[in-house]
Amino acid sequence: MKRWLQRLGEKMQAWMYGRYGYDELSQFLSITALICLLISMFVSLLYPIALILLIWSMFRIFSRNIEKRLKEREAYLKYAGKVKRSFKLRKDMWRDRKTHRYYKCPSCKSWLRVPKGKGQIEITCPVCKNKITRKT
Repeated sequence: MKRWLQRLGEKMQAWMYGRYGYDELSQFLSITALICLLISMFVSLLYPIALILLIWSMFRIFSRNIEKRLKEREAYLKYAGKVKRSFKLRKDMWRDRKTHRYYKCPSCKSWLRVPKGKGQIEITCPVCKNKITRKT
C-alpha cells in the first residue's frame, strides 16, 4: 500500500509539472466555494455560485498559462492588501479611541493620528507636508 501511494504521488508530481499550482487566490476561491456550499444547504441559490467558484479555482490550479495566473494573483494580493489595511486601521482606531483622534488629510487622503485633549492644534501631514488645524 505504501509503495502504491508513493507511485501515485510521483505520477501526480509528473502530471502537475509545468502547471501553475495552488496559491492565495486559489485558496480564497476554494474556501469561498466551500462556504457557499454550506450556505446552499439552506439557500439553494448559492449552489451554482459555489460550483462556478470551485471550477474557477481548479482551472487556475491546473492551468499552464503561468504568466496570466501570476498577474491574476498580483491583482488579488493588491486588492486584498487594501482590504486588510482598512480593517487594521479600523481596529487601531477602536483600540485608540480614548487616547487619540484620527483625521484624514484633505490633500493626500492619508490618516493622521493625534493625541486627544490638546485643544486646537496644527497638524502637519508627514506625507504631503500639508498643514491642517483641528481640535482634539
